[in-house]
Amino acid sequence: MALRVFVRRVGKSAIRRIAVLLVFVLALSGCDRDAPMFAVKAVAAGVPSLAPFFDEGQGLGRDQQVRAQTAHGGLQQGDSPGLYGGSKQPTICDVVRLREFLTDPANERKAQAWAAALSITKAEIPGYLDRLTPVLLRHDTLVRNHDYKKEKAVPFNALLQTGIAILVDTDGLPAVKCSCGNPLRPFEGDTSRIKVEFDDRNEEWKGYEKTSVVAVRPATRKVERLALVDVEEPDRGINRPVGSTGEDDTSFDTRERRAVPDLAGATFRRASRTLADQGLAVAFEGGGLPPEGARVTASDPPAGTELRFGEYVTLSVAGGTTTSTPPSSGTSPPTRDPSSPTPSAPSSGPGSSGPGSSGPTSPEPTSPGPTSPGPTSPGPTSKPPSSSAPPASASPPSSRPPSSDPPPSTKDPTTSSPPPPETTSAPPATTSAPPATADPPPTSAPVTSSEPPPGTSAPATSTTA
Repeated sequence: MALRVFVRRVGKSAIRRIAVLLVFVLALSGCDRDAPMFAVKAVAAGVPSLAPFFDEGQGLGRDQQVRAQTAHGGLQQGDSPGLYGGSKQPTICDVVRLREFLTDPANERKAQAWAAALSITKAEIPGYLDRLTPVLLRHDTLVRNHDYKKEKAVPFNALLQTGIAILVDTDGLPAVKCSCGNPLRPFEGDTSRIKVEFDDRNEEWKGYEKTSVVAVRPATRKVERLALVDVEEPDRGINRPVGSTGEDDTSFDTRERRAVPDLAGATFRRASRTLADQGLAVAFEGGGLPPEGARVTASDPPAGTELRFGEYVTLSVAGGTTTSTPPSSGTSPPTRDPSSPTPSAPSSGPGSSGPGSSGPTSPEPTSPGPTSPGPTSPGPTSKPPSSSAPPASASPPSSRPPSSDPPPSTKDPTTSSPPPPETTSAPPATTSAPPATADPPPTSAPVTSSEPPPGTSAPATSTTA
């Protein structure tokens, strides 16, 4: 009787609206169920490829047994602090031998297929290899792998186990699997809709968690130096300049605390760079990244909270729509802003104790919203002298700006003021920064670029940084 009375009161029009809403909800859930699952082949550490470009018996690269680190599953940017690992062992990947192999006329067909998979020409291979950096995976990582079959590079989705040695490019993206020389490109599917296929050679490994796998997206600038964690001594951080193989590494203490900066009002692009420069990881769940011009409204934990190197900060943003399309396999690398000015002020010297970044401040565009980057080529580039400058500076992604030392162990001054300008992927120096006019000896080089100005308010969304 009570139900009858309720129906009589709400009226037929209201019932029709409720029915339409229910149909809409059911349709959406049905679409989600029908969305394709991405088949992914498991690739375990230390297991040889059945179709390698390079004979794995010659010791081109060495995987290691590494315990997978807890991470926010989904997307991570290539300059995220602690995303990759390193060690004191030299030559986890023999880049010189790989270059000799691919430039040998006897391997011309393999070289052509290898270059095509990475969207470069055969002639560009030596310069391209000069810009790659060997690292160890600290997370089970989704990639677009390639076998060599019938004189062609045959792509397939793969999940690389933690501990596999790879080479990464200047966007922080996996580029080559070291042990076999097989080229890698970004995984293009939905990380939450994968079906990992294990087999008798690549059995499910201990510690595998489907919800913790990551896919790497390009950093918003060219990475000049990677902030790694020693896989054997996690309290030791490693500053590794891009294009080096460990001979120029410097160390820093990952236990030192760094303060969450005040990011309210900053664009998402600037905020994510600032966090990376502080040594704080930026992670994104499943569906995509906020637009670069979206404005940050809050952070969790709040500004002033002190965290260890590589810990996560969640940002709330307002404005723009989510973007999730990764760079395509076999196409040009991710785009970036070509109009950024050239850096000018180098800073701290090579004797620093950890990663850092800087470059002079550059003006922001006059129109709000995300920037409109232009494509670049993954081919070789000349390596300018590296240097660094105070953490409060910024420089363009189109050039090779300087970088500095690891973030300070005390609270960052930006916790009560507007966010600092964008800098490189490594955390700032543990000592006080010199003025922007200082010009000390160079270290590894950061990269930065300009930010769009504050835009109009929009509905708030949330993302994990």
